[in-house]
Amino acid sequence: MNKKILFLALSSVLIFPFTALGQLQSFGPRITVFYLLDKFLASLWIIFAAFAVIMFVYSGIIFLTAQGDPSKISTARQAFLWGVVGVIVGIIAYSIITVVGSIFGL
Repeated sequence: MNKKILFLALSSVLIFPFTALGQLQSFGPRITVFYLLDKFLASLWIIFAAFAVIMFVYSGIIFLTAQGDPSKISTARQAFLWGVVGVIVGIIAYSIITVVGSIFGL
């Protein structure tokens, strides 16, 4: 009788871990077109921000090296102005995408 109880106890210890493997496994987030688009836009936003910083640094360098030359100062101001315009357009575009995505629940 003791051998049967010992056999059942040991076999149950060996069998129970295999029943846990039978459960459903989650394989990570569901990848959809909207998920990929969101990741792409996040990467694009980082690239845009880096480009904006580079543009402002470039216009600052032009302004510092102008040494009173009116044409170089004008070029630096235009580079700065177009950098600001680009940042504003980028923020508006990202905001539109975010608002449309939140309206449609994407």
